[in-house]
Amino acid sequence: MPHSHNLRPELGDFSSVVCFKAVITGVEDTLGPDGAAVVFTRAGKVRGHALANELGVAGSNVPVEKLAEILNSAVGMDGTRLCAVTKSYQDGDKLVIETQETVCSAGEPQGSDRTCTFTLGAVWGAVEAITGKTYLGEQTESVLRGGSCDRFEFSEL
Repeated sequence: MPHSHNLRPELGDFSSVVCFKAVITGVEDTLGPDGAAVVFTRAGKVRGHALANELGVAGSNVPVEKLAEILNSAVGMDGTRLCAVTKSYQDGDKLVIETQETVCSAGEPQGSDRTCTFTLGAVWGAVEAITGKTYLGEQTESVLRGGSCDRFEFSEL
């Protein structure tokens, strides 16, 4: 992991996907799916901005093709394990980030309408911090609904 905080001396810095998903469903039960989506997307954006700052890449405006490598080192197998960031590229006027094994999709049945709110937000916040630009982000493909990845597309505002 790029930076370990060692927040818990015995158990380490990670908790289970099962517990994280329980938080998501509990908040959805309390606020409704739309309210929870707003909360988790915003929480993800805050985390993404902080992560870019922690990594020292905020404002670096690296080439789009390098974003996947940077993000994956932080949130993939060698990082927090939020998801695997597999690809980043420009598609017309959209910046596209492709992910696999997102915490949000983990354990969900095929056909589920679950979206990657926190993961989308984390990627979104990091992309904004790295590029110094403001985007509108959305999930446009899901492994739960026949997609080959969980794809996030960002349109510059």
